[in-house]
Amino acid sequence: MRIVSGQYKGRRLVAPKTRATRPTSDRARESLFNILAHADWAPALVGARVIDLFAGSGALGLEALSRGASECLFVENARPAQTAIRDNIAALKAQKQTKLLARNAVSLGPRSQVSEVGFDFAFLDPPYGKDLLKPCLDGLAQGKWLSEQAVVIAETAVDETPDLAGWIVLNARESGAAKLWFLKAG
Repeated sequence: MRIVSGQYKGRRLVAPKTRATRPTSDRARESLFNILAHADWAPALVGARVIDLFAGSGALGLEALSRGASECLFVENARPAQTAIRDNIAALKAQKQTKLLARNAVSLGPRSQVSEVGFDFAFLDPPYGKDLLKPCLDGLAQGKWLSEQAVVIAETAVDETPDLAGWIVLNARESGAAKLWFLKAG
């Protein structure tokens, strides 16, 4: 696994030493960021504030930083994943742009306890088949974690049909065994 583009292009990332984490492939990350770069409905990534939930290795948030995001908050409750995120942040020397929140992404609570300003992009990569996407989306909205123009990028298994009530689907793309959903609060 490596950073696909930007200032950290080609830098290797470590994955958590557990089978419970399923990192987003380099190819899927490249596709996701190409869509964001060319979509008229997405805010600019350069200078954006990013939150990476169910962060795993932190690859999505670190890719966003590599491509110009100003900061990233990683949300992860599994200790092996927290270790991998810390190692990856240290390897890229990105400590000043990042923060790791050891919390369950489904029970975020209010943003005001963690950050003064909402996030422009939210990456959600919950475990497949556990119906965690909807409660996480609801938590983002209720806790006021997102800026007004925010885009949420969620990954599910291709065969999953998530409950997206209250969200506008801007785009949806399949990438191997994954399906990427680009959403805005409705």
